[in-house]
Amino acid sequence: MSKPVLTRTVVILGLVSFFNDLASDMIVPLIPLLLASVLGAGAMALGIIDGVAEAVSSFLKLWSGRASDRNSRRPKQFAVTGYFLSNLVRPLLGLAGSWPMVMVLRSLDRVGKGLRSAPRDALLSAAAPEASQGYSFGFHRAMDNIGAVGGSLVAAFVFAFYHYDIKDVFYLSAIPGSIAVILLVTGIRKAAVPKVRVSSTQVLLWQELPQAFRYYLGSIGLFVFARASEMFLILRGYELGMGPVSLMLMWSMLNLCKSLTNISGGKLSDRMGRKKLLLLSWASFALSFLLFSLTRHSIGLWLITLFYGLSTGVGEGAERAIIADYTLKENLGGAYGWYYLVVGLTSVPAGLVFGGVWQEWGAPFAFALAAIFAFGACIWLKLKVEEVSFS
Repeated sequence: MSKPVLTRTVVILGLVSFFNDLASDMIVPLIPLLLASVLGAGAMALGIIDGVAEAVSSFLKLWSGRASDRNSRRPKQFAVTGYFLSNLVRPLLGLAGSWPMVMVLRSLDRVGKGLRSAPRDALLSAAAPEASQGYSFGFHRAMDNIGAVGGSLVAAFVFAFYHYDIKDVFYLSAIPGSIAVILLVTGIRKAAVPKVRVSSTQVLLWQELPQAFRYYLGSIGLFVFARASEMFLILRGYELGMGPVSLMLMWSMLNLCKSLTNISGGKLSDRMGRKKLLLLSWASFALSFLLFSLTRHSIGLWLITLFYGLSTGVGEGAERAIIADYTLKENLGGAYGWYYLVVGLTSVPAGLVFGGVWQEWGAPFAFALAAIFAFGACIWLKLKVEEVSFS
C-alpha cells in the first residue's frame, strides 16, 4: 500500500473541527451541571434534551448531504452555514432560564450540525486519497477530540482561578467558535468534491443503498442505543460528589484518550479492515459500560472513563470511513446523510430509555442496559455486515 498522507483540505477541516470543539466543549460538559444545580432538572430532562436535539439535526443531515451531491460547491457552503449557526447559538445557552429553553437552544445548535456534518464528511472523503481514508477520518476525529480537551481545560481553568459563573463560560465560547468559521471560509478556496451527475431524486432512497451498507446502518442504529450521551458521565460524577473543576478535568482526559487512539486506529483500519477494528472498539465500549454500572466511587469513574476514551477513539475514524468503502463517489453526501439520520433518529428513544431507566432505577441499571445493547450491536456487525476488502 502507498504511504498514507493528509491533504491540505483534510488538515484545514481538522483545524476547523479543533476550534469548533474547543468552543463546544467549553459548554457541553456544563449542561448537566446547569440542569442539576441551577435549573433543578435531572437525568430524564438530559435524555430528552439530547435525544430531541439529535433528532432535529438528523433530518437535515440527510437532506444537506444529498443536496451537496448535486453541486460541487455546495459542501463548503453547507459547512460554513452550519458552523456559523452553531457558534452563533451556543453562547446563548447562558441566557436559558429553564430546561425547555436549553432544549430549544441545544436543538438550534444541532441544526447547525445537521447542515454541516454530511457535506463536510463528503468533502473530507473526496479530498483524502483512497489508501488514506481511515487515516484522514482518524486525524479529523483526533483534532475534534483535542479541541474538546482544550475546551474543558479552559472551562476548568476559568472555574479554578477566576470563579466565574457557569453561564459566563458560555459567553466566552464565542471566541474559538468565531476562529473556526473564519478558518473554514478563508482556508478552503476550492471545493474538493468532484462534479458528478446524480439521480433526479433529492434524497437518496433507502433501496438505492448497497445491501451491505444497509446492514451496517442497522448495526449503527442498535449501537446508538448503547452509546448514551457522554454528558451522563458528568451527571454520574456529580451524583458521586465531584465538583465542577474535577468534572471538567475528567471530561478533558476522556477526550485526550480518544485523540491518542484516533489516528492509530484510523491507520490500522486501512490495513486490517474496518469491521475487525469496529468489533474490537465496540466490544471494549460494552465492557466499559458494564464497568460503569458497577462502580460506586469517583476514582473508579475516572479510571473507567480513561479506558472508555481509549477504546472509543480506536473506532471513531473507521466508523465513518467504512461508509466511503460501501458507497459510490457521486452518492457520498447522501450516504453520510443516511448514517447521521439513523444516528439521530435512534438517539431520541435511546436518550429517553437511558434517562428514564436512570431516573426510575438508578444509573447502574441504565449503564448495564447500554452494555447489553452494545454487545448486541457487536453480534449484528459480526454476522450481518460484510468485511471490506482492500486488495
